[in-house]
Amino acid sequence: MAKEAPLSSQSNMNKKIPALSSSIAAFSKRNTRPQRKAPPKPSMEVITSDNLTWINIENPSEEEINYLAENYPFHPLDLDDTMSRRQRPKIDTYKDYLFYVLHFPKYRKDELVLSSSQVSVFIGENYLITLHSGDLKPLTKLFRECQIDEEARAEHFEFGSGYLFYNIIDRLVDYCQPIIDKMMDNLDNVEVEVFNAGTKSNQSLLKKVSYLRRDTISFRRTMWPMRALINGMEARISKYISKNMSAYFGDLIDHMDRVWDALEEVKEIAEGLFSSYSAISLDRTNDVVRVLTMLATIMMPFTVIASMWGMNVPVPWQEHPLGFVWVSVIMVIIVILLMIILRRLKII
Repeated sequence: MAKEAPLSSQSNMNKKIPALSSSIAAFSKRNTRPQRKAPPKPSMEVITSDNLTWINIENPSEEEINYLAENYPFHPLDLDDTMSRRQRPKIDTYKDYLFYVLHFPKYRKDELVLSSSQVSVFIGENYLITLHSGDLKPLTKLFRECQIDEEARAEHFEFGSGYLFYNIIDRLVDYCQPIIDKMMDNLDNVEVEVFNAGTKSNQSLLKKVSYLRRDTISFRRTMWPMRALINGMEARISKYISKNMSAYFGDLIDHMDRVWDALEEVKEIAEGLFSSYSAISLDRTNDVVRVLTMLATIMMPFTVIASMWGMNVPVPWQEHPLGFVWVSVIMVIIVILLMIILRRLKII
């Protein structure tokens, strides 16, 4: 028969088991490496058709820029420019691709201000990459059309990345015309208010005129450098288009010229309205000053005579019982004579 272990031995074994478990847990804890988080995936939308890929990136972050740096031969300075919001419109030409920075107007309804929105574009042999903030409706609408409609995708992707880029620019330039039309309508409304207000002071009207001038200046500042880029665009991107586009680029330049001519007209009207409002306000101020001057002139005899009879020296009729009446009559006669003189001089 097997002998039972002594009680003292069993108690020692029970004490060693927890100690061993704690040692194993401590060893596992020391040798367990923290799991690394997977890097965030870049957020972008991709359309591919006819060996051409359009990558659209809204509000680019470091993840998207790192993805482009790893998968495309883009210069680091160009990638840095895509993250900047204060770049001047420009084009950088390289052997394998073109890099455009473009600005187009947008209207922020929350702040009631017209500002510019930046679009950065990389154009290669079989790809086109757009990076923007997502607030240019024609660009986002065109991308959605190519996503949903196969016919639209085939139409815009048919002749290469340069042709797709032309369609984007054409829509963005055409988008300027409704903004100008809205500004012209606002100018017409303000013009009616300016000339119907007469000589009445209106602070809200002054704000409207000032806002129109501000929007006109902002619009012109946005479109001025774009004219040179669009005029020289055909020679740069022709190698990425498998079609003769001379007539199309001529039409695009014509649209840009019409936009600029309309901006010149808006500028002249806005400046004219501001000058008219300033002249009307100045005329009202002059009328007020003229009335005050006439009142001061008419009251001057009262002031002089009252000062003379109020001195502490003997003056005529000072003790006379009808002295006040005579002084009053003299002041009235002087005022009447003064008004007759002013009337003859056509001052009043």
